[in-house]
Amino acid sequence: MIGQIELQDVTRTYTQGEETIHALHHATLTLEPGEFTTFYGPSGSGKSTALNIIGGLDLPSSGKVLVGDASLTEMTRSERADFRLHHIGFVFQAYNLIPVLSAIENVEFIMQLQGITGDERKERAASVLKQVGLSGMELRRPGELSGGQQQRVAVARAIASNPELVLADEPTANLDSTTSEALIELMLELNETYKSTFIFSTHDPLVMKSAHRLIELKDGQIISDSNKEVA
Repeated sequence: MIGQIELQDVTRTYTQGEETIHALHHATLTLEPGEFTTFYGPSGSGKSTALNIIGGLDLPSSGKVLVGDASLTEMTRSERADFRLHHIGFVFQAYNLIPVLSAIENVEFIMQLQGITGDERKERAASVLKQVGLSGMELRRPGELSGGQQQRVAVARAIASNPELVLADEPTANLDSTTSEALIELMLELNETYKSTFIFSTHDPLVMKSAHRLIELKDGQIISDSNKEVA
C-alpha cells in the first residue's frame, strides 16, 4: 500500500526569460490513505503542478516527495515510471484516450502494460465499464462516445487495476453539470469501495462541495487546508 503522501518543503520553479515563476513555493503537506481531497484556486495557482509532482510526472526544484516508503525525488526516471504504472491511476482533463482503440481496449491498456493476462484484463475491463454505466458500449471507439462517456472510460481506465492513488486533473472541466455530478458520485463510490486515495485539481464548485478535504493554493503557496465532516 502507498500509505501517507508527504510534500516536504517542495518548491517548483520555472524560468520565463529573466523571470522566475514559483509554480509551487515551499509547500509542506501530508495526505492520509483513503482521502478524497481537492486542490483548488485560480489558474496558475499551482494545482496541476502539485498533482504532477505527487504523481511523479514532474520533479520539484527543491524539497522531497514521499509516497509511502518511496521517495519519488530519489528515484530514477524509469523507477518513477514503473511506480506510476503499478500504483497510480490518472484522469486527465483531455481524457487522453487512444482514438483507434475501443472503450474496453482503452481500459485494458494499462493492465496490458502491467502484464495482466488477456482473459483477466477483459473481465476486469468489462466489469469496471459496467460500474461506470457504459455496459453495452464496450466496442465503441472514443469518437463514437459523448464527452461524458469518454470521461467515464478515462475513469474506468484509471481505476481498473485498483490503484492505491487516483489523481484527477480538472476531471469535470469539459462536462455539463448533470454529467459532472454523476461522475463525482461515481468517484465517491469508488473511493468508498476500494479505499483508494483520490486527489483532484479543480475550479468546479461541485467537486469542491463533495471533497472531504479542501486545500487552497494561490501563487504556488498553500493558503488554507480544511477537513469537512463526512457523514
